[in-house]
Amino acid sequence: MTRGASVLASILVALAGWQAIIIVTGVPRFILPGPALVAQTLWGSRALIAHHTMITAIEVLAGLGLGAVLGAATAIALAASPVARALVRPMLIFSQAVPVFALAPILTLWFGYGIGSKVVMTLLVIYFPVTSAFFDALMRTPQAWIDMARLMGASPARVMRHIRIPAALPGFASGLRLAAVYAPIGAIIGEWVGASKGLGYLMLLANGRAKTDLMFAALIVLAVFTVLLHAAVDRACRATLDRNA
Repeated sequence: MTRGASVLASILVALAGWQAIIIVTGVPRFILPGPALVAQTLWGSRALIAHHTMITAIEVLAGLGLGAVLGAATAIALAASPVARALVRPMLIFSQAVPVFALAPILTLWFGYGIGSKVVMTLLVIYFPVTSAFFDALMRTPQAWIDMARLMGASPARVMRHIRIPAALPGFASGLRLAAVYAPIGAIIGEWVGASKGLGYLMLLANGRAKTDLMFAALIVLAVFTVLLHAAVDRACRATLDRNA
């Protein structure tokens, strides 16, 4: 079975199971709408959902880009400087002990209800995975390569640029793949705390008005967007690694 056929079969099985639960349990549609009703709502509200999807997509892509750049820069600084590792790394680890939900209201207070707080929230969610994956890869560079470069008179900066960073690119790619999955979570959390646009806001609005079908439609769109984002990042990472192989 091809990959496309396998995915299609999985979707059909999931939809059949969804519909079977409704038939067997007799659950009301305002609690669990059927696939057909959700599909109808998705098509009927496509303009509304598309508008909010665009807002969330902008937040996710901006946060993902900034988080990747900042995470990569931090990882390089930590790998290059023992002093930075001693001072900054403990703070990074401690930052992960703070629940991300607890930061969302603070970020909304600081950056407002617009796109800024959601971008920062997304950045914070993906920053540590990218930094950690890239830093670990940088620290696993074969010592023999580094010693050979030093024997040839290469400076630490040149060793970092021409040996350690290229060797660590697979680790950075792994961090980006994780970030592509986590980034929408940060944007949605930010929208739940305070927003007037976005898929997270639309889901809250639909839930408050008992429009469960619209909430499910928005949730499905979010899931599809996340899958497509992960696929795009994975493809870009593979192409980059192939060029640097």
